Amino acid sequence: MEDDTKPKKPGTRLCCACNQRRAALKRPKTLEQICRECFYAVFEEEIHQVILENKLFKPGERIAIGASGGKDSTVLAYVLSELNRRHNYGLDLFLLSVDEGITGYRDDSLETVKRNELQYGLPLKIVSYKDLYGWTMDEIVKMIGLKNNCTFCGVFRRQALDRGAALLKVDKVATGHNADDIAETVLLNILRGDIARLSRCTSIITGEDGPIPRCKPFKYTYEKEIVMYAYFKKLDYFSTECIYSPNAYRGFAREFIKDLERIRPRAILDIIKSGEDFRIATSTKMPEQGTCERCGYISSQKWCKACVLLEGLNRGLPKLGIGRNQGLNSDAKEDIKKDGRTKRSSSGLALHQEIGMWLNGRETKGDVFLFDIHPTKVFQIEGITQIVLNTWLMGHPPKSIVLVHIVS
Repeated sequence: MEDDTKPKKPGTRLCCACNQRRAALKRPKTLEQICRECFYAVFEEEIHQVILENKLFKPGERIAIGASGGKDSTVLAYVLSELNRRHNYGLDLFLLSVDEGITGYRDDSLETVKRNELQYGLPLKIVSYKDLYGWTMDEIVKMIGLKNNCTFCGVFRRQALDRGAALLKVDKVATGHNADDIAETVLLNILRGDIARLSRCTSIITGEDGPIPRCKPFKYTYEKEIVMYAYFKKLDYFSTECIYSPNAYRGFAREFIKDLERIRPRAILDIIKSGEDFRIATSTKMPEQGTCERCGYISSQKWCKACVLLEGLNRGLPKLGIGRNQGLNSDAKEDIKKDGRTKRSSSGLALHQEIGMWLNGRETKGDVFLFDIHPTKVFQIEGITQIVLNTWLMGHPPKSIVLVHIVS
């Protein structure tokens, strides 16, 4: 490899920072021609200043680094370790990984995290969907398909990180969300009309009113620069994308952001600044945070999203809680008391195949309530079987059925 300090040939472009060494790259964020050594220095110093200016950490805190084995979390673990030693932050750092149970993807990336544990000397804790929820993502995808699988994974992963952090007894979780990620999230929340998330998605520290706060030291760091840093430093990271996410909605927002960046690199920071400057009208009703009655996790509903999705999986109704029909947490939810038993109604459009999946392989000898909205009637059938239920459904339009629930 040619030494950057050798005498330069006429016309060789020098680093704009030191004006001594040969420029090795053009910074995506500023388009400056810079050498490797100056790039390392400015990359790390910018993150250090973000940490200081936003008071992300306090001396003596225990910090869990969300580690997936990918470029962002690997660079975050490396840089935080270096800055912690160099600037005497006084932090106890840990690696925290979530095993979603994705064969051929997560099992391989966790091997990278285990190597990082040895390379950086950071203790590692791994929590798994199987242990926490009784399901792996492979099993969930087998049931739900590829259309909504990211909904399950995102909800379960957020809660799994908090549970893992609680086991480690940390004060904060540091995640590798970079500037590109945050710009994408701003755009997604605008497209979805999600005012609640839009108001907090650009915050560098979130969850301060929850169990364990999270912070984003890479909030203003471009993804391309993270890749360059990992490449030039020869860091050990896993680069394969999740096999279940090629059609994720976020992917379309990502492509749009990349197109904007090609035209105007500053666009990413401008979108983040716009998100920071959004003001929510005082008349806008925001969700009130409480706790889930089932698991105790933070939730603005009676049941948290993870519990609703998990209930759907366990019933064989995986679409429960997805989209506009929020299943157990909808306005149609009510407790029906009869013979000293509680029968919970669940709303949402139930199709023949969903009902059949739920009934398949079960001995259903309890009470079945079928709410039909044209006209509004309630049918109670004792000792229902799949054949009897399907026979009843034959004479009714599938989308007229609002409720199907069996109490054994």
